[in-house]
Amino acid sequence: MTAFKSEFLHTLSERGFIHQCSDPEGLDKLFSTETVTAYVGYDCTAPSVHVGNLVSMMILHWMQKTGHRPIALMGGGTTMVGDPSGRDETRQLLTPEKIQSNKESIREVFSKLLDFGDGPTDAVQEDNANWLLDLNYVEFLRDIGSRVSVNQMLARDSVRLRLEREQALSFLEFNYMLLQAYDYTQLNKRYGCRLQMGGSDQWGNIVSGIDLCRRLNNAECYALTVPLITKSDGSKMGKSVSGAIWLRGDMYSPYDYWQFWRNVSDADVGRFLRLYTTLPIDEIKRLEVLEGNELNEAKKILATEATALIHSRVDADNAAETAFKTFEAGQAAAANLPTIEVPERDLDAGIGILSAFVTAGLAKSNGDARRSIKGGALKLNDETVTDDSLALTKANLNEDGVIKLSMGKKKHVLLKLS
Repeated sequence: MTAFKSEFLHTLSERGFIHQCSDPEGLDKLFSTETVTAYVGYDCTAPSVHVGNLVSMMILHWMQKTGHRPIALMGGGTTMVGDPSGRDETRQLLTPEKIQSNKESIREVFSKLLDFGDGPTDAVQEDNANWLLDLNYVEFLRDIGSRVSVNQMLARDSVRLRLEREQALSFLEFNYMLLQAYDYTQLNKRYGCRLQMGGSDQWGNIVSGIDLCRRLNNAECYALTVPLITKSDGSKMGKSVSGAIWLRGDMYSPYDYWQFWRNVSDADVGRFLRLYTTLPIDEIKRLEVLEGNELNEAKKILATEATALIHSRVDADNAAETAFKTFEAGQAAAANLPTIEVPERDLDAGIGILSAFVTAGLAKSNGDARRSIKGGALKLNDETVTDDSLALTKANLNEDGVIKLSMGKKKHVLLKLS
């Protein structure tokens, strides 16, 4: 492991963020002697980023904390093309209006980790639509396309792996690498940006950008990637049985987010404390060697610190208190559990138990709920459900005025009258 002198790279190294770096010594010297501007790009394919994006967001956070200027580049232009990296099929193309809406929504998430402003180390949110949408295609081919080798493009993993699997790759997607490289040249011109960071699957695209910056701007630029984060069981970070772990609270509640971190495997605790919290390294070293019930306490600290970072300290503490009441104090219901409102008239008429669990997000379909009932996995007000024809009415409201639906021991949703 390289012994970095700059605070930023030293922090990334000891926390496990660095996978590849184009010139470790040169980049370390740059961060030791200058206020550096660097960026990570995010396409606007959804109203929120998810846990899978969080590693690259954290390196922007640490960059600002160590006195440098981060750029969160929104892909208002490249989202209209679609990144082929790591995919076997073309991404769904979105309308300009939807892309703009997603971009505005995503900024709210980034504001939890970055301080935006006009100061020398204040974060910048830029949008590549500002230069990509007005490009003259023929001029772009002449000025940019003439400087990029198709041989090198075909050798990049994002293209090569797709072709080796004999999956279709449209000409539109093939251009994505060229556009991403052009982004780097524009940020270098406009902001003096010298470093692009991203996931390990972006290495080829970033290196192409370094080459284009040198050819167009006569600028020496750098690349740094973070590892692809997988759980100890090999599954991809950021996904769950029910879907993506979104970072917006209205898409994935703070309580569910807390539970996601609380339920990580023992083998992942130390690594995730380094990557997804800002706890001091000495404290993390103390926590990661704990065993048995003490390790469960470390998981709660991970959950609380990770939730406080993305939502708020109040949300994190409320989630921890709710979990304690639900799992340890034996209380039937806790006010901070995920809650869904149902019209009073629906309960007057009766809500089928199967559709209730689907509405609560605890089952994917009526058939899925029926199978879970047969397996004894679903509970109504802490009592195992055995009748899949049951209808919920006001009579099922507990003393707190809610109906508690549970799947297993750790997933609970409250139904209350609207």
